[in-house]
Amino acid sequence: ARDISTAQAAILCGADAVFIGAQAFGARAEAVNSIDEIRTLCQFAHLFNVKVHATVNILLYDDEISSVQELIYALAEAGVDALIVQDPVVFTLDIPRGVELHASTQCGIDTIEKLKFYESLGVTQVVLPREFTQNQIKAFHEACPNVRLECFIAGALCVSVSGICHISEYLKDRSANRGRCAQICRLPMQLYKNNREIATGHLLSLKDNDLSSHLETLIDCGIRTFKIEGRLKPIDYVAN
Repeated sequence: ARDISTAQAAILCGADAVFIGAQAFGARAEAVNSIDEIRTLCQFAHLFNVKVHATVNILLYDDEISSVQELIYALAEAGVDALIVQDPVVFTLDIPRGVELHASTQCGIDTIEKLKFYESLGVTQVVLPREFTQNQIKAFHEACPNVRLECFIAGALCVSVSGICHISEYLKDRSANRGRCAQICRLPMQLYKNNREIATGHLLSLKDNDLSSHLETLIDCGIRTFKIEGRLKPIDYVAN
C-alpha cells in the first residue's frame, strides 16, 4: 500500500496482511509514511487480526546503519509485525522481540543454498523471485518446510532478474536497489541492427503478472503467502 488509506482499503477488502513503507529506506522512494501514520495503521489492522509488514528493503550505505537501527526500534514500537529486508547488514542489528524478518525478492534467493543461509539468519518468510517455476517452488518448500514462501500473484513483471537490475542506475544514476528505479523497461524504444531499425515499441515491457487462476496449484507447491503489488498504485487498484 502506498499510504494508510490504501492499506485500510486493502484490509477492508480482505487482505490478511499489508506491506507499507516508512519515511525512508524502502524500495519505493515515492511511497513513504511517518511512524505516527504506521502506528495508526497497526492499531487499525490489529483490530481485524491483520499484520503489517514494513519495508526496509534497499541496499544501505555505512553511514545509514545507525539510522536504520533507530527506524527499526520505532517501527517495532509502532506495532509492526514484520520487516521486509534486502541488505544483509540488517541481520547484524538488534531486532526487537516479536518482529519477524522477511527476505525481499531483491535478495535474489534463487538456490536452496541461499535459502538455507537466510533461514540460518532467522528469516521466517522469503519472497520468491518472480521468475520461479513450480518445480523450483516445490524444491524450496521441501528443503526448508519451516520457511514460509511468498509469491507475487498480481502486479508488474520485471524484464530483469529480481534484485539484479542495473539499467536504471546505468542510464539515469537512479538505483533500483535504492528505491529509485526509473522504470526504463517501460519506455518505448527502437531496436537497430546494422544501422537499420528492425523493431519499435515497448520492447522491454512485459505484460503484468496475473496468477489468480493458479492459486490452488501454488498452494500445492508450498506457497503460503500471495503477494499483490500496489505501493505505487491508486487506492481503487489495490482494493479491487
